[in-house]
Amino acid sequence: FINKMDREGRDPFDLLDELEEELQIHVRPLSWPIGQGAKFKGVYNIFEQQLNLFTPNKQRVTEKVAVDINSSELDTHVGEKEAERLRDDLELVDGVYPEFSVDSYRNAEVAPVFFGSALNNFGVQELLNCFVEIAPSPRPTKAEEHMVEPTDPKFTGFIFKITANIDPNHRSCIAFCKVCSGKFVRNAPYKHVRLDKTVRFSSPTQFMAQRKSTVDEAYPGDIVGLPDNGIFKIGDTLTEGEDLHFRGLPSFSPELFKYIENDDPMKSKQFQKGIEQLMNEGVAQMFVNQFNNRRIIGTVGQLQFEVIQYRLEHEYNAKCRWEPVHLYKACWIESDDAAELDNFKKRKYQYMAKDIEGRDVFLADSSYVLSMAQQDFTHIKFHFTSEF
Repeated sequence: FINKMDREGRDPFDLLDELEEELQIHVRPLSWPIGQGAKFKGVYNIFEQQLNLFTPNKQRVTEKVAVDINSSELDTHVGEKEAERLRDDLELVDGVYPEFSVDSYRNAEVAPVFFGSALNNFGVQELLNCFVEIAPSPRPTKAEEHMVEPTDPKFTGFIFKITANIDPNHRSCIAFCKVCSGKFVRNAPYKHVRLDKTVRFSSPTQFMAQRKSTVDEAYPGDIVGLPDNGIFKIGDTLTEGEDLHFRGLPSFSPELFKYIENDDPMKSKQFQKGIEQLMNEGVAQMFVNQFNNRRIIGTVGQLQFEVIQYRLEHEYNAKCRWEPVHLYKACWIESDDAAELDNFKKRKYQYMAKDIEGRDVFLADSSYVLSMAQQDFTHIKFHFTSEF
């Protein structure tokens, strides 16, 4: 969606060229602006083949008009000069960009582009209408055991996100479950595969921005919010009884590391709870150094440290401070050779840590140290993400 067409800006063709160049994708405009800034008259919706007229003082779409591009009726609505420019632009669009096909979009070969003014809620609905029409239906989901089809009769789903304090008035966590097959039913018994226990949900919710509502049933492709009292981790599977393990969501190897310390000893409980919940959300990853027992937070960007600090203070009433630590990579290690693994852990004791799952992690402080460790301990596997 190319926004702010009611402001002066660059030529639409230049914008599309930059999109293709910077994002390395092919684009296809499905609406086209008529003028811009003070002379913005609206858009021609190529997908629906109709004119959407913009009236700035009313801040809404005033008219949708089905017009023949080559008729004089177009001149009446937008003016002779603008109509001629629109015809030329659309001719160029058809000449430069291939005809839009739903299959090419679903195969991620082309990205549809719409123009408008989001502040005035103009052009947004057209994008949404198009998306509903062309978006793919739910696809099969790969599990370790077999491929799960959305048409399979029995319910399966997995937790892909956990959010703490979604409602500031209630200190609760919500686990978001994507339904992969069958039908999710409120209060029905489902198997929590990792814990091997039966769970029921009396108040599953669906969200629309800040609004949430209780749902009685959900279908493949739907997202359901489940109350979480600490039983869920990202990647957990729910089924109607089958032992199924969906492949873990991709996790990223941390790039930046810092020690985290409690800055207010009187709030150690709040600090501990906050860190635990934020790490379960997948905001960042925490490692406890086995040498000095200090907590190390690993993130993929500087902003995440600021987010953690802010959320600890505003959601948990706890304060933290950061201290520098020089590390290169976090590597999860495993081996079939117990003696070699034990030897490695003794040799690298200062750099060994545990993640929140209690797994062994080697914190290499340089690429040289890591490559030497890989050469010296050939029976140890080094994994650079927590999913292996």
